Amino acid sequence: MPQPTTGTLLFVGCATLDSIALVQDYPAADSRTVAADFATAGGGPAATAAVAAARAGARTAFAGVLGMDEEGDRIIHGLEAEGVDTSAVVRDAGVKTGASVIVVSRATESRAIVTRPVPPVSFPAGSTFFELLQSAVWVHTDHLGWNAVANASGRPARLNISVDAGNPIPDFSPRGVALYVPTIERLRAEYGEDLSPGALLQKALDGGASAVVATAGSDGAWVLERGGEPVHVPATPGTIVSTLGAGDVYHGALLAAVAAGLPLVDAAAFAGRTAAASCGGLDGRSAIPHQIINSVPASI
Repeated sequence: MPQPTTGTLLFVGCATLDSIALVQDYPAADSRTVAADFATAGGGPAATAAVAAARAGARTAFAGVLGMDEEGDRIIHGLEAEGVDTSAVVRDAGVKTGASVIVVSRATESRAIVTRPVPPVSFPAGSTFFELLQSAVWVHTDHLGWNAVANASGRPARLNISVDAGNPIPDFSPRGVALYVPTIERLRAEYGEDLSPGALLQKALDGGASAVVATAGSDGAWVLERGGEPVHVPATPGTIVSTLGAGDVYHGALLAAVAAGLPLVDAAAFAGRTAAASCGGLDGRSAIPHQIINSVPASI
């Protein structure tokens, strides 16, 4: 991993506006259910990761596509309130901003999501996105932002790229990715169910990634850097109200910690603690802690 960096971390991909209801059990058809709580908040993998990194003290920017609608306005306001630079966001009157209605069940500690898809993520020539791409010290993409970064004209040859591969990315290869962060399930789907976590991570390194952090939910995460041995990082126990956005928070906190110079295993532990804390809130952002990375001791 690189030495500590002080420039901008650019997050590219999905932003949504989420309406979330907390119930005891999922509603039945034609029923009326009283919610224990209700919230409306910004969501989306890359956008929430940007907020988590900003709360960890990183300088962040978000690039994505929003409609010229109320949902887009609220997303921009929420990101800017967190100190996230939104100058590379494209507002397109011809599309509708991504939005979701989410029901969280206390009984099963699970969620059901009904979503309006996010517009395709692309940026016109000469837009601010390309300026930030040139100057950013790290660029993080989710599954929707990957192609915009991978195919960007004039992309710096030695750009540090971090990829959230929890969701499938068509025709994706980890070659040239500095920090590849899939789920263990995604690696098993790609490389085989019968392989151990360490063997799965090694396959990703063999595919061209420089470092891999594979998340495994309540089982924590596995970390492997080129030339090293796989290390298991246990999950952090916590009070769970909702796991909505916890993976996205993990990605943002992980990248902020790596950019601040923490060893990758310590960065993964920091990200795990941050994601666990975020589960104390109903939405994916309100319970993300504000923290200073260099004051957090190693826990592994």
